[in-house]
Amino acid sequence: MKMMLKTALVGCFVLANPFNKAIAQSSDDTQYWMKIRAEDKLTRTQIAETGASIEVTREDFVVATGNIEEKNAIEKLGRLEVSFPLTKEMDFPKEDEAFHNYDEMTLKLQQLSSKHSQTAQLSSIGKSVEGREIWVMRISGNLNIAETLPASIFMGGHHAREHLSIELPLYYIEYLLKEYAAGNPKIQKLVNSRDIHIIPMVNPDGAEFDIESGSYKSWRKNRKKNSNGTFGVDLNRNYGFGWGGGGASTNPSSDTFRGPNAFSEPESLAVKNYVESHTNITVLLSFHTFSQLILYPWGHTYDSIQVTRDKEVHEFMAQKMATWNGYQPQQSSDLYIASGDTTDWAYGEHKIVSFTFELDPANSGWGSGGFYPGADVIPQVQAKNLDPVLYLIEYSDNPYRVIDQKTGPIFKP
Repeated sequence: MKMMLKTALVGCFVLANPFNKAIAQSSDDTQYWMKIRAEDKLTRTQIAETGASIEVTREDFVVATGNIEEKNAIEKLGRLEVSFPLTKEMDFPKEDEAFHNYDEMTLKLQQLSSKHSQTAQLSSIGKSVEGREIWVMRISGNLNIAETLPASIFMGGHHAREHLSIELPLYYIEYLLKEYAAGNPKIQKLVNSRDIHIIPMVNPDGAEFDIESGSYKSWRKNRKKNSNGTFGVDLNRNYGFGWGGGGASTNPSSDTFRGPNAFSEPESLAVKNYVESHTNITVLLSFHTFSQLILYPWGHTYDSIQVTRDKEVHEFMAQKMATWNGYQPQQSSDLYIASGDTTDWAYGEHKIVSFTFELDPANSGWGSGGFYPGADVIPQVQAKNLDPVLYLIEYSDNPYRVIDQKTGPIFKP
């Protein structure tokens, strides 16, 4: 691929608001790195509601990125410790060619679908703002009756700069198809009895824009032109359940702009329509970067899931998956409030057991990469998250088996 602007920090969850209504628009599109004092989730939520994007959380501070208005709002809180503009001198090395851009991803999906036509079915769930197809690969050993089988869905690339989140679903497509064709009996048994849906790149326009100049832009949103002339809606604040609540900005200039209404964007609407057209889906996993976390509902409220069995199944599965990838399992809002996200919608509207993985690295220090950790990390992150993916596929027949049995058979490749 291309050289990119190395700006640290901005994972799946960020916020925005009381400040947004008073924020004036600015022609200055400079992004700022900020270290901000924050001792608890309430303070983190207050910071997020300026519209800044929180990337790293520690015991007594967070690291965030934001524009000049958001930086000024945080200064008014009296919590800003360090800040500096992110510049083009922070370009990332050229070794990132191992990442797949949109055309490369499309070609690979087409080749895999053609080679494994008995088990793979490639289609589009809809088009992006700029007209790109949003691809989904459906995998099953029994495609002709797949709708009657237990289903799971995996997706990546909601946020443009989170390129690693695209590499994982793309890899798992290839892994399942190749292992099945190679005669791996465990994979064959799994694929023959399941209906698996994988969407590697939900936000193709944003992903392409982030790299088109040869330098990373740290772009997060899609590429919708907003009413004030700015661009982009945060697709992971645009889902309908709890839309318009805390942690989602009303300011079109913000990285967490929620859009004019729920499902206003063709990309999030395409995911909604696709999920709702496959009523056999019982589990969902959305890949994001970064922070090494396993998150589950709720994100829009500090309250826990009220249905005891639903709360238990999310907690149990998150804790089990953490034994494989080493990530921290927790309720999403334990970071800070964020409304209109994918997992709150999937569980809240459809009772789909839903998770967000914030992938590696753990932080955004200049030596550890943040959103742009370098291509060398791809194989190890793919490997450490393979068992969690297979686990979700296996238990898609009845996720509640994990709490009813406590010690049931767990698929191992």
